[in-house]
Amino acid sequence: MNGRKNKRAKACDIPQRVKAEVWERDGGACVLCGCRTAAPNAHFVSRQNGGKGIPENVLTLCTGFGNRCHYRYDNGTKEERRAIAERLAAYLMEHYPGWNESDLIYRKWA
Repeated sequence: MNGRKNKRAKACDIPQRVKAEVWERDGGACVLCGCRTAAPNAHFVSRQNGGKGIPENVLTLCTGFGNRCHYRYDNGTKEERRAIAERLAAYLMEHYPGWNESDLIYRKWA
């Protein structure tokens, strides 16, 4: 491998500038529980599903020993993941009028 990323991988990565913008937007805390052991590295639409690394798709979720909201969003029960997704979608809609989940997905042939 030549060390270069393909276009999809680049589109799904979260650049530092996006992390900084999301950190500021989210007040430096988990948007679900308010915990300060959080990082702006959670995709609403997962990278695996082509989720872009843009502010409208990135959230600050805790990763520490407490609530571990990022872990629960990725690995919780179906019901738990759905409930968390509803809360996160509502949060993003508050910050981005016209927010649409389909706009968050990388498409090679756009």
